[in-house]
Amino acid sequence: MTDKHAGDHAILREDLYGTTPEPTYAGTLSFMRRKYTRDLNGVDVVVTGVPLDTATTNRPGARLGPRAIRAASSIMAWERPYGMQFDPFDKLAVVDYGDCFFDFGRPQQVPDAIEKHAYDIISQGPGLLSLGGDHFVAYPLLKAHAKKFGAPLSLIHFDAHSDTWADEDDRIDHGTMFFHAVKQGLVDPASSVQVGLRTTNPDTLGFNVLDAPWVHGNGIDAVVDRVRSIVGDRPAYLTFDIDCLDPSYAPGTGTPVCGGLTTHQALSVLRALAGVNVIGMDVVEVAPAYDVGEITALAAASLAMEMLYLYACRPTD
Repeated sequence: MTDKHAGDHAILREDLYGTTPEPTYAGTLSFMRRKYTRDLNGVDVVVTGVPLDTATTNRPGARLGPRAIRAASSIMAWERPYGMQFDPFDKLAVVDYGDCFFDFGRPQQVPDAIEKHAYDIISQGPGLLSLGGDHFVAYPLLKAHAKKFGAPLSLIHFDAHSDTWADEDDRIDHGTMFFHAVKQGLVDPASSVQVGLRTTNPDTLGFNVLDAPWVHGNGIDAVVDRVRSIVGDRPAYLTFDIDCLDPSYAPGTGTPVCGGLTTHQALSVLRALAGVNVIGMDVVEVAPAYDVGEITALAAASLAMEMLYLYACRPTD
């Protein structure tokens, strides 16, 4: 039996459950030191990276986001996150599947490759937590989840931007994918909510919008109450663009917008959504080249852990 204190848990871990300490500065990296494997037998949640940033409209670099989030997560991996009622890893067998691979020289094939990658995982039973990559990756991820869970899904969307600008069908753009998702019936905007918006797009496509001024003016509890009332018990896909956070908390992103949420607000809202029927989730748009002291990557890793907590708290049949 492998000594649980020997390190390199990403490779040597035998038990998929529990949290074991490892030096934060050493060892093979995976998300939260979970086992690096593609064997999904007995697995509850898969973490995977989607290193795409060819759909960006401003600064590139989000293709390096999955690597940065994994590295930042090592700072947190030695104990249960503060304030959680239980360790998600005591209830969930979580593995790091590695990244989705695609031919960057054939960009029009990338969406299908991402959708297939995701569906091949979730069709075997596990939930999926994806690390972007630019926000376009949420579109093929949504398609995969709608294929399994049925369309339309509810969408819980944290962002500085609506990502619902009108567009042509064959374009790959991180600002238009939810326009396509609504038009194709993947998402029901009436039971979906966008939180933290602070860029102008007059056509909401029917989404419920809790923009950043509303969040700041009404507070965390009001946000949680509104999200719960809008989504209800419907299956919901949760997507978090890191630029939902103010640039002072998340400078390492491609399209920062001032006036955003604090890390405290975002983490608190996610924590309080425990019990919502989350069926898939992602954290996207971390661009480490613009980060300062890894605070953006750390915020993303922290948000991803909150998502695992939500998944562990979801209603079960």
